[in-house]
Amino acid sequence: MDRPLHQFNDAGSRPLSTPLKVWLDRDGSLLRLRLDRPKANIIDAEMTAALDAAFSEHLDNGGLLAVLLDATGSHFSFGASVEEHLPGQCAEMLKTLHALVRRMLESPIPILVAIRGQCLGGGLEVAAAGQLLFAAPDASLGQPEMRLGVFAPAASCLLPERVGQAAAEDLLYSARSISGDEALQLGLVNAVAEDPEAAALAYFDQHLAPKSASSLRLAVRAARSGFIERVIAKLAVIEQLYLEELMSTRDAVEGLEAFIDKRPAKWEHR
Repeated sequence: MDRPLHQFNDAGSRPLSTPLKVWLDRDGSLLRLRLDRPKANIIDAEMTAALDAAFSEHLDNGGLLAVLLDATGSHFSFGASVEEHLPGQCAEMLKTLHALVRRMLESPIPILVAIRGQCLGGGLEVAAAGQLLFAAPDASLGQPEMRLGVFAPAASCLLPERVGQAAAEDLLYSARSISGDEALQLGLVNAVAEDPEAAALAYFDQHLAPKSASSLRLAVRAARSGFIERVIAKLAVIEQLYLEELMSTRDAVEGLEAFIDKRPAKWEHR
């Protein structure tokens, strides 16, 4: 690590508690972001705000060549806060999460993501908003939302683009998790390695560090032209579907409440 970026309280005496570690690496050319609330690393309102603030603050730095997002502990993320999905909170939760996804999609530099352990729900949605994913072979990636009677809005937009329509529909409907090896076969991740952080750093050192930062930014714009517009347009439609139709059903609320209460859901199919 080099050049750690700390947040301090008003007195300037000691760091504030934050769910995200932020620092600059590789002589300032690589922004490091690390989810830091193990073991779950939940993508709740506080984590989403911290990620969005870090991207907002640093992505305009013309000397940056890439971002590396990873996590403290054995798991990338268990997903979003289920409590924040309940009526009364879900509109704000989706608004902020989808704003983060849009910011990541529009990143002018590549976002590398290193995944180990569980990477589920909102955690996978955040990871899939990055560009280059590196996973441990025994990582567990999935969108379990349908088990709770809801669907994954951002993943419904991102997964078809990454793995194709048929594979995306399987993952979204079944709610099953897949290993890092299967994720590689589907094209969801770019590489599998026992140490995904080291693999991402090696990729950066070999393939990105020697490049011109200004030329790389233009290459990112060129490669992602059209893709970003498609996902963002669909995301707005799917967010409305989630809030106005899904959350007006009895079963969606029942599934979320059953999960929180640690009991089986009782579906009435309405």
